[in-house]
Amino acid sequence: MDFLKSAVASAISKGPPFPYTFGDRVEVDNSIWTLYNGVKKEDGSSCSIFTFDSLANKLRLPLARNAVRKLRTLRHPGVLKVFDTVETDSYIYIATERVTPLGWHVRRKSLSVETLKWGLYTIANTLKFINDEAASVHGNVRVSSIFTSESGEWRLGGFDVLSSMKDDDAIICAYGGSVPDSGRYAAPEIAKGGWGTLKRNPVAAVDAYGYGLLIFEVFNGSFMGGDQIGQTKNIPFSMHQSYKRLLNVNPKSRLSTSHFLEQGRRNGGFFETPLVRLSEAIESLGLKSDGEREEFISELDEVSDDFPEEFFKMKVLPELLKSVEFGGGGPKVFSAVMKIGSKLSEEDYESRITPVVVRLFASPDRAIRVCLLDNLPRMIDHLSQKVVNDKIFPQLVTGFTDVAPVVREQTVKAVLTIITKLSDRTINGELLKYLAKTSNDEQPGIRTNTTICLGKIARSLGTNVSAIFKLAILELGAGKLGANLKKTRQKVLTAAFARSLRDPFVHARNAALMALAVTSDLFTEEDCASKILPLLCPSLIDKEKLIRDQANKTFDVYTQRIRKYAGTLPETVLPPPSTGAVNGAVPRMGTLQNDTSWAGWAISSFTNKIATASGDMQSKPNGTLAAPGNMRPSSVPPRADTARPALTSTASTSTLHRQTLLTPSAPEINQPITDQFFDSAQAGDEIDPAWGDMDEDFFFDAPLGVKPSAPTPSFDDGGEPDFAGWLSAQAQAKSKPPLPKGLTRPSTTTLGNNQQSGSARSTTTGSVGSGLGLRKLATAAPKPTSTVPKKMDTKPKERTADDDWGDAWD
Repeated sequence: MDFLKSAVASAISKGPPFPYTFGDRVEVDNSIWTLYNGVKKEDGSSCSIFTFDSLANKLRLPLARNAVRKLRTLRHPGVLKVFDTVETDSYIYIATERVTPLGWHVRRKSLSVETLKWGLYTIANTLKFINDEAASVHGNVRVSSIFTSESGEWRLGGFDVLSSMKDDDAIICAYGGSVPDSGRYAAPEIAKGGWGTLKRNPVAAVDAYGYGLLIFEVFNGSFMGGDQIGQTKNIPFSMHQSYKRLLNVNPKSRLSTSHFLEQGRRNGGFFETPLVRLSEAIESLGLKSDGEREEFISELDEVSDDFPEEFFKMKVLPELLKSVEFGGGGPKVFSAVMKIGSKLSEEDYESRITPVVVRLFASPDRAIRVCLLDNLPRMIDHLSQKVVNDKIFPQLVTGFTDVAPVVREQTVKAVLTIITKLSDRTINGELLKYLAKTSNDEQPGIRTNTTICLGKIARSLGTNVSAIFKLAILELGAGKLGANLKKTRQKVLTAAFARSLRDPFVHARNAALMALAVTSDLFTEEDCASKILPLLCPSLIDKEKLIRDQANKTFDVYTQRIRKYAGTLPETVLPPPSTGAVNGAVPRMGTLQNDTSWAGWAISSFTNKIATASGDMQSKPNGTLAAPGNMRPSSVPPRADTARPALTSTASTSTLHRQTLLTPSAPEINQPITDQFFDSAQAGDEIDPAWGDMDEDFFFDAPLGVKPSAPTPSFDDGGEPDFAGWLSAQAQAKSKPPLPKGLTRPSTTTLGNNQQSGSARSTTTGSVGSGLGLRKLATAAPKPTSTVPKKMDTKPKERTADDDWGDAWD
């Protein structure tokens, strides 16, 4: 094969220019021609090239030259279409449409019975033209002379001995026997009397006999001659009678191909098939009426599986597209186009259907637009993103503002189909702008479909939409607030769904609730809690049960998400409080770490103020410091004061209570409050009823809004109980000699104001009003002590970080 290619190329270089490139060789049986696949240099279109070597086959050169001459002059749809020919002394080239030898399909029996009938019908029409119109004899009707085009149609070739019977020197009479394997296909009269007998018999007799052999060969796969002639094996029963008449031994009684064709086209004849009818009707589809066109489409749907795919692609499809674009074919014809297009390859679809679809979207015909939108799901996989985004979408958006509601509705529905083919800029800009308009459409169905559309394309929206969407937010109902919002996907969906939740159309509200449910993961937890749930609440009491039920479902979706998120949050964001007490003190009450009750945080705050206090507490009633000598443990009885007599047991509890409150001096704290409290409890003393009921609710009934003007002094010195000192004081009291009966020591029962401002101090261990402290005071005899002059302290008191803790409650 490589040698033949090089020889052909060498011959071309020496001869006239041939604007075609040779490709692979194609095998052809019983022919004087060598067949190659070729390509046209100008546009790259495919073709076939028949070559004849004049130097190597000089005896058959007249046959080759006759074929070239007849192919140039004889034009018919069933005849092989010639593009160009070149003839030199060494070779002959014929460039034709791309064809394939019919023998390939016949040997493989790859053609259906209906397809074979359709092909035989085409050949019969061609032979009728040659015999009747051209008054000629083909003389070489066989499978090797027939080819199939790219459209699957049968083409008649083999014009090597085609001759007009009007010519005196007809080439068939002189060179009929030079055709390869002519003896096997020769008619009986030719076999007996030679080719010269043709002029004495009807013109169509020889070709009718060859046509009869062709029928047997295509239905059985081969023809070996002899006994096979006249057999009806595998031939459709409806053809039997006419087929036998084609093979009549008497040429004058033989049925011509034209009569065979007429019998086949009769009502109920063997050529009355859908394929044959459609092949004839497709040529004039643009001229048919609406009724005839609908009938044609109906038959096309019925036989689409029997048609050769090549015929659909090359013959039917172009005619259908022309009918839709120019002949008013309408939606039904376009549906047939989509059915055929589903069987095409991507390259064929892009070259044959896509250009027409783009032009149809620019058509102002509403019926065509609706038809295109309905069939868009069948086309979208074959359309590239560039074509959809740059060519189709700019035309499609005109449907959003069309005056016909059906066009607007179908356009909104089409968004779901093309969304994957649009760029982010187009989606977040132009598309949302038009969806904002349809969400306020006067038709409730269009508003509802827009909400559904937004819910389904929500994940295709960019997190940051383009600046053009500021107008869209305004139209969706966000008002002046929308202009100031960040242009994000969450804001877009919130504004759109919020407007739909207020829609008077019940299905629009239901669509908004369902869309919110399926897009819950697109909102932040903060938005769910602060924006979405408030929007849903009015729907919970909607007048329609459908809305209430769906609102509850959607509400549950968001509340579950919020609860899940809340479970991941820390217990507090405040800095942890200091747990260590100054000087080893232990907090009196529970802290956040060990108190998880609902009131724990407030109790811990009071505890922290006490636990974090440092230094010695001193009173400053008149700018003087407390005398060091007066500082003692609370468990030690007070010593006698020379400035005033000691209190007797006859003093009332209320008097002592007032005295304690008016005493300005403060003791030094050397012991934690909790130690004093628990020491007192261990001593078995009763808690004074002045505390009242310690029920938790009663405790938080106390007013909290009063801010103290000055830090409240503690009435506890914080030291350990000095039992040894107390015992010593008791022993000294007992050592004094008792007075005679009836005599008592003088005592003072009233205290002056100046004595109250002296060095008297409280001896309570727990708090003001403690019965325990009063009983100790009544039983202990105070010893007189010397007073120490106090010094003025003019240094301002420092404020600690916790002094303003209660300000927030003002």
